[in-house]
Amino acid sequence: MSGQQGAEPQEVRAATVLPARRRDIELHTADGLTLVGELALPAERDPVATLVTLHPLPTAGGFMDSHVLRKASYRLPAMADLAVLRFNTRGTESPRGRSEGEFDAGGAERYDVAAALEFAEFEGLPRVWLLGWSFGTDLALVHGLDPLVEGLLLLSPPLRWSQPEHLRAWAASGRPVTALVPEFDDFLRPDEARRRFAELPQAEVIGVEGAKHLWVGEPAVRRVLDEVVARVNPPAAPLPTAWPPAP
Repeated sequence: MSGQQGAEPQEVRAATVLPARRRDIELHTADGLTLVGELALPAERDPVATLVTLHPLPTAGGFMDSHVLRKASYRLPAMADLAVLRFNTRGTESPRGRSEGEFDAGGAERYDVAAALEFAEFEGLPRVWLLGWSFGTDLALVHGLDPLVEGLLLLSPPLRWSQPEHLRAWAASGRPVTALVPEFDDFLRPDEARRRFAELPQAEVIGVEGAKHLWVGEPAVRRVLDEVVARVNPPAAPLPTAWPPAP
């Protein structure tokens, strides 16, 4: 889909790919692994903020191309001037390739999170937020409390590996945390999520009616991306539903 000025607007659909500067990247962990990924930047401007994305559980099919994260990279550089960094955690394979190493149930993945943040810092990417989905939310909560990180965006958090001490550490940091919790989530639903996140008083827990853990369907994806952009670059929210947007 073209983003050229004067082009006829077209509805943004599930397969829409908007203009961006995209390049394959490699991340190098402190324990000697190479991870594969992609960085997407606005086509003609510097980004105003950055999403470092952490994908769902690889043993259940999660990877850097899990659809919400892929659509974030396809749309948000153009629509919201965001940089979007995606990568496969250790042992995870996608069409981009396979990252070295083996899945470690959230343990050694701390080196993967650190490598992504080091890359963002080296590249000079601005205002870094962690966007985690499912397993990726546990990685963000357990391993993401880094000085570079401005805040957390959590999609379908199961709070499986995250412990109360991790929530208390984020609470002490004072940094913003937003959790989008599907009404019909398989692991943690809104009322229970609010109880669990009580350890983190600044957490904004948003129950999303009708949604499920996998955020299937274009309306669910649009809701997620709108909520993300509203926190990272508020003037760009809500996102347009057609591209290029009307002048």
